[in-house]
Amino acid sequence: MDRYNDTNSIRYPKEVDTKFEKLAKGFKRSKKELFCQMVEYFYRSKKDPSDPGDEILKKELSSGINRILSFIRQQEKDFLLPLLTDTGIAKAALSEQKKLQQAMGNHLLADTVKIELLIAENKRLVEGIKFLVSNHTEKKALKDEFLKLLEYYIAQREEMGWTTSSAKKEELILHIKTSIKNL
Repeated sequence: MDRYNDTNSIRYPKEVDTKFEKLAKGFKRSKKELFCQMVEYFYRSKKDPSDPGDEILKKELSSGINRILSFIRQQEKDFLLPLLTDTGIAKAALSEQKKLQQAMGNHLLADTVKIELLIAENKRLVEGIKFLVSNHTEKKALKDEFLKLLEYYIAQREEMGWTTSSAKKEELILHIKTSIKNL
């Protein structure tokens, strides 16, 4: 059953009918169907077909655009501007942190050079101390050996007395001198 089966007639000029016919063919609808859709469209949209500029549509579009622009401005104010401000602050902080890290790196490099010099100096000191300890040990050993020789000399000299020949005394002196040279 056709929903357009009620028939009413409207009279209009031939030129309008020609245009109406072209519109119906362009939209691939019957003239009756297109007419019903046009009435429904104007009824729903509340547009005035005699208004060539369609002021109502312009006002609605303008108000819609204004609402959209207002929304975008509010979004900029609420989100974008604080984000840009925070980004600027973070960028400045990162720049400052980079400068501090470079300064710390330079300081650490200078300290590394100083530490390497101190390590080399400490190695030299340790070698010197080892040398001194070694010499001290050798000196102590030499003193001990010298004391033994001296005691031997004194003991032998005491035993010889005044009557011992000078050859024996020379032999004792030669023995002590040779022993000292061998130390």
